[in-house]
Amino acid sequence: MITKVATTPFKDQRPGTSGLRKAVPVYQQPHYIENFVQAILDVADLRGKTLVVGGDGRFLNDHAIQIILQMAAAAGIARIVVGRDGILSTPAVSAVIRARGAAGGIVLSASHNPGGPEGDFGIKYNAANGGPAPESVMQAIYERTLAIESYSLVQGPDLDLARLGETKLADTVVEVVDPVETYVALMETLFDFGRLKAFLASGFRMRFDAMSAVTGPYAKAIFEDRLGAPAGTVLNGKPLPDFGGHHPDPNPVHAVELIRELASPGAPGFGAASDGDGDRNLIVGNGLVVAPSDSLAVIAANAHLAPAYAGGLAGVARSMPTSRAVDRVAERLGIRSYETPTGWKFFGNLLDADRITLCGEESAGTGSNHVREKDGIWAVLMWLTILAERGESVGEILRQHWATFGRDYYARHDYEEVPTEAGEAVINGLRGLLPGLPGRKVGGLTVAAADEFAYTDPVDGSVSQRQGIRIFFEEGARAVFRLSGTGTSGATIRVYLERYEADPSRQNLDSGEALAAVAAAAREIADIQGKTGRAGPTVIA
Repeated sequence: MITKVATTPFKDQRPGTSGLRKAVPVYQQPHYIENFVQAILDVADLRGKTLVVGGDGRFLNDHAIQIILQMAAAAGIARIVVGRDGILSTPAVSAVIRARGAAGGIVLSASHNPGGPEGDFGIKYNAANGGPAPESVMQAIYERTLAIESYSLVQGPDLDLARLGETKLADTVVEVVDPVETYVALMETLFDFGRLKAFLASGFRMRFDAMSAVTGPYAKAIFEDRLGAPAGTVLNGKPLPDFGGHHPDPNPVHAVELIRELASPGAPGFGAASDGDGDRNLIVGNGLVVAPSDSLAVIAANAHLAPAYAGGLAGVARSMPTSRAVDRVAERLGIRSYETPTGWKFFGNLLDADRITLCGEESAGTGSNHVREKDGIWAVLMWLTILAERGESVGEILRQHWATFGRDYYARHDYEEVPTEAGEAVINGLRGLLPGLPGRKVGGLTVAAADEFAYTDPVDGSVSQRQGIRIFFEEGARAVFRLSGTGTSGATIRVYLERYEADPSRQNLDSGEALAAVAAAAREIADIQGKTGRAGPTVIA
């Protein structure tokens, strides 16, 4: 029996670059989940079609999925494919959507944000291509949340999501599937598992930290079960609602134990980690951490070593704040390199049109045309393949890459939980300075050009304005400023710093030293301290 429930709009349900992310107590407000889900169902029009549902297992995941199942059944969806226990990594959701020919999917995650009762939660809608819905759809969903007056659901006891198989909810078939099976099968078509198994059997050791998040079961199935790595290769492999108290963000701040182990005597030759929902990655060598922008460039230069990419790349793409390292690889390969706004949905059009094969963002997201999401485990398998085929260490591969293409020193300075008004004041102040910046000398640097990035999609012609402030310096350096759409409290000002160095004798500097002049120029031009009161960034990545 379908029940219709009266409701009133919430004014704060505008999705960001990766869906609607809020603190758990916000989502626990009566009708909050239901309103947003009903808006998705109203806009997406999935009646008679297949929907995929899954999440990273964080706190509230199980409760939200039961609500979604009841509402999807009331909306007349023919079949819902849901991961066992409500678990599906973000790239696995994309893989299942594509494998099943589903009309879309709902992903429950706040990605790398903390979990638990006081942590964060998120809901994102993915389209039929397996990727995040385009901006036009998300805008329509937001507009629907402002006008919603009721939602509908099929009330009843919670479904048993621990048991594989089919059950009925009203006229809807709910199919509980193994969350790992489809994804692992896809990876076996991309990489030579036999070659990788032999490589690990030869004595090469690796370590993978799942950070008590969703990739634990995937990593165990692939690295330990399929590739034969010893038990214990996967650390923190059980997904927990609060991620075991970890902050599931694979960066040097939150993966310090993994980095420390890889720098110790007798350490494994390769380390990696992934985040809360499995779409980000961290690559670690002995005594070094590979910057995400460098990782994308190295993968692009060596992708032909993996069977699925042996025929070459159609093109590559990066988000605008990501360093230009991959552009230099593309130029050498004679392929097109695209610069897009932040947000994986912008890569989706390029992938669907076969304009690119690889893509990535500076925030540890890397992927290819196999799905329409960034994919942490895939990136680790790419690196493991490169290591196996080249027979060199992570450090050797990185240094040879810089010697060939030059090095783009890179860092991101985050000013977290800044009052929204202060964050907007920084960006608006920079916007007003743009016409007068070219030719200005700041410290030892000279501004060559400055603009506000806008993007015209080469596939559908859509235009995205105000995607970040760019300042280019004559000395091969760049500073980028933007407000992040992934936080749940206040605003995060992200400042991206980059400086190119072609001279091999200057490619082994400390990044802080190499970028000091760029950082100083960025601080002076933006006047972040004056406008926010912050003397320095919260996090340097």
